[in-house]
Amino acid sequence: MGIMRVHVADHPLIAHKLTVLRDRTTQSPTFRLLVDELVTLLAYEATRDVRITEVEVTTPVATTNGTHLASPQPIVVPILRAGLGMLSGMTRLLPTAEVGFLGMQRDEETFEAITYANRLPDDLSGRQCYVLDPMLATGHTLIAAIDYLLEKGAVDVTAICLLAAPEGLRTVEEAIGERGDVQIVTAAVDDHLNEQRFIVPGLGDAGDRLYGVVD
Repeated sequence: MGIMRVHVADHPLIAHKLTVLRDRTTQSPTFRLLVDELVTLLAYEATRDVRITEVEVTTPVATTNGTHLASPQPIVVPILRAGLGMLSGMTRLLPTAEVGFLGMQRDEETFEAITYANRLPDDLSGRQCYVLDPMLATGHTLIAAIDYLLEKGAVDVTAICLLAAPEGLRTVEEAIGERGDVQIVTAAVDDHLNEQRFIVPGLGDAGDRLYGVVD
C-alpha cells in the first residue's frame, strides 16, 4: 500500500537561502551556489529514511558498531535540464549513490511532460530513488518521472523540489495514488499557479536562472 507524504523543511537557513533565490536581482553564479547549498539542506531532510546496515568499526580507542548505507545503493535522478543544477548538492551527501538521468520538457500548449532522454538501470527493484526537480508546478513532469521509476520496479521515491505549488501537489497525489511510497521534500509550498503555469510568488524559470536563457 503506497502513500504520498509532503515534508516542508522550515529551517531558518533554508528560508534565508530561498529568499535570496526568489530575488529577481540575484545573478546566475550566486543563484547556482545557493541552489547547491539549499539542496544539501533539503537532502539532509530527504535522506532521513535512507536504508542503512550495521557494521563494526575500530576507533583509536575501542571497537564499536556503526552504520553504512545499505546495498543496493540509492539512485539519484535529476530531471534535465534544471535538475542538473541540484545534482552536486545532492551527491555531496550521497557520494556513493548512482546517478541516472531523465530528460523531460513541458509541452507549452498542453502542459504535459514529454520524455526525450533517459539513462537509468532497467531494473530498479528494491532501490531507493531520489528525483531532483527544482519546481513542482503543474506536477505533470514529476508524475511522468515517478511513473517511469515505478514501472522499472522502484517502490520508494523521494522528490526534492525547491518550491511546490498546491495544485501540483494535489495532481501528483491523485495520479500516483497507492502505487508506491512517494515523498515530496520542498523548501516551501507557494500560493498558486498563474495562467502561464508559473508558481506564484515563485522564483521564475529555474533553468533560465541557473544557466541563462537558451532559445
